[in-house]
Amino acid sequence: MPTSVPRWSDPVAFDTDDDDDLPPEIAADLERAAWGAEQAPALGRARKDIPDLATLMEVAVAAVGGVPREGQARMAEAVEHTITTGEHLAVQAGTGTGKSLAYLVPAIRHAVADGTTVVVSTATIALQRQLVDRDLPRLSDALAGTLGRKPTFAILKGRRNYLCLNRVQGNAPSEPDEDALFDAFAASALERQVQRVQEWATETETGDRDELVPGVTDQAWRQLSVTAKECLGVHRCPVGTDCFAERARATAGRADIVVTNHALLAIDALDDRPVLPEHDVVLVDEAHDLVDRVTSAATGELTAGSVKLAARRCGRAVDEETADRLDEAAEGLELVLEDAAPGRLEELPEALGGALTVVRDAAWACISALGPERKEDVEGSTARKLAHALTEDVHDTAVRLLEAFDDAKQHDVVWVAAEPNRPKAVRVAPIGVGGLLRDRLFGQRTTVLTSATLSLGGSFDTLAHQWGLPPQQQVEQVQGMATAKGAPSDGGTLKWTGLDVGSPFEHQRSGILYVARHLPPPGRDGLPPKVLDEITELVQAAGGRTLGLFSSRRAAEQAGEELRKRLSTPVLCQGDDTTALLVKRFAEDPATSLFGTLSLWQGVDVPGDSLQLVIMDRIPFPRPDDPLASARQQRISESGGNGFLTVAGTHAALLLAQGAGRLLRSQNDRGVIAVLDPRLATARYGGFLRASLPPFWTTQDPDVVRGALKRLTAG
Repeated sequence: MPTSVPRWSDPVAFDTDDDDDLPPEIAADLERAAWGAEQAPALGRARKDIPDLATLMEVAVAAVGGVPREGQARMAEAVEHTITTGEHLAVQAGTGTGKSLAYLVPAIRHAVADGTTVVVSTATIALQRQLVDRDLPRLSDALAGTLGRKPTFAILKGRRNYLCLNRVQGNAPSEPDEDALFDAFAASALERQVQRVQEWATETETGDRDELVPGVTDQAWRQLSVTAKECLGVHRCPVGTDCFAERARATAGRADIVVTNHALLAIDALDDRPVLPEHDVVLVDEAHDLVDRVTSAATGELTAGSVKLAARRCGRAVDEETADRLDEAAEGLELVLEDAAPGRLEELPEALGGALTVVRDAAWACISALGPERKEDVEGSTARKLAHALTEDVHDTAVRLLEAFDDAKQHDVVWVAAEPNRPKAVRVAPIGVGGLLRDRLFGQRTTVLTSATLSLGGSFDTLAHQWGLPPQQQVEQVQGMATAKGAPSDGGTLKWTGLDVGSPFEHQRSGILYVARHLPPPGRDGLPPKVLDEITELVQAAGGRTLGLFSSRRAAEQAGEELRKRLSTPVLCQGDDTTALLVKRFAEDPATSLFGTLSLWQGVDVPGDSLQLVIMDRIPFPRPDDPLASARQQRISESGGNGFLTVAGTHAALLLAQGAGRLLRSQNDRGVIAVLDPRLATARYGGFLRASLPPFWTTQDPDVVRGALKRLTAG
């Protein structure tokens, strides 16, 4: 497919000796292209010389010690078909299918055959590391002989994730955290952490923050890293040739497979200047999280602290009067936010509008005073770049906040956020990102979206609407597999197919869905005594072995505190230690139970006897006062749709399905999913939510469930 920039590893006849007058970003691109040409691998082999997909899958499955699976083969064939035809694909593949292999093998085949790059995007660091540290190295070794060369791969993250050597070497002013300015202890702790990062900088080969163990706070890391806008660029930076971020990008430009995250994929789509190497195929794993991650990347935030920091940066590069004007604007914003009630703003309050206008104008005055970038000493150039980047962000966010209320269609949502241990902020986010994804992702790249949870209520349409894809008919199950009825199309401009390849698990024989219909509906005053009694009896019957998924931190802590009094078996609660260590302790001791909130609903992988009961205290609807959810519901309702089911119902269905997916992680796993919210059985939307869950055997009888758990424990 056409793209606006050459692939970094393609031979490019650019002369970079006389580019002193070029903008640094363009000069950096030219240097990368020329350097990449020297390092470029041989172009792809003729497709006729590449073994067929079935042969490669057979080699790959044998290499990882697996066994052929019908669902995995079906998915691999669908991915290959998508790459060949250019039609998009949404494929649901249950836990145990081996979906990573099913999309990686056809992706590698395509990259090697066509001499191109395929991008794999994930939502979580855990899956990125699994792909880069385990799956891709094994596949690369296994397929090398069959393909005629060893497939290459790389991981690529946003620039802020890598150390900036220019800042490590002191070529930029330090920026103490705002809290540390008034707290000697905090300042000392920050200084110690920064020193540890500087020592690590002499040892690391990648500069990747995730490799720094134990980690440091965001405040400390920001002292020694930069955003893309703050970067001087390879051409002007005195250590540009050694830059960790540039080396990662150069490696990615030469790789067959590039693993990244949804946030960087979103930035690549949002920014006119691509940050990913040229690619014609995107594989989106954990696609159920795509909309939230893209929304987060497109969200702007303004705080008094960020405006003050911009003023401090400008104070080193512009006249004092202009910088003071921005600092005074920050103080005015701070006063207004102190009095502002948290929540969504349907109209712009006069005081806030005035404060934002002052911030906008003061920021623009600073930007004008900074002027265009000019040659000067390294520290001065870095200081000017840092000042310009942050001040431009402050200005653009203020403009966006003001314009959100001028737009009759209101494409953006604005709200005042007040969170524990954080200053008040005013935020702005898009009501929907479907149009963005449709134009900048699906409109430019062949895309495969996959997850264990994509079909909600028996259809892909719910998520397809959020992605900006046209509607499709119901998904039809055929002998454990599923296909989409009819030809998925919107008049020939955008085509996609939905495919459910099922799961290797026999859910009806392996698990029970228990809906506690006899319990009272959930309220706002914490867990009622009957619910606490129910949890106690279930955990006792299971002999521990319980993952408790709660809708709020308060509910998790209440249940944990109460059950520690009632039970002799250990009960861990999120917040007692790091989540990773808590999950490790839970997995090592079958008698232990673990209670927690949102981060435990997804990603916890504990196969075996340590996890035989998953409890969900209530249907995980978003909070009624959630600014984005309420705005999206209102927009859909005003258009004649069912806003509650489309937004809140989708949110709840995804989390329920993800939570239920914690139970069966291997072929021998058995257990119970217990939902203590009677609305799953009694409410009109209950059918939609139940249809989004795996097909467990279902009961509402507590005696049946307790008996089954006791037999599992005894066996």
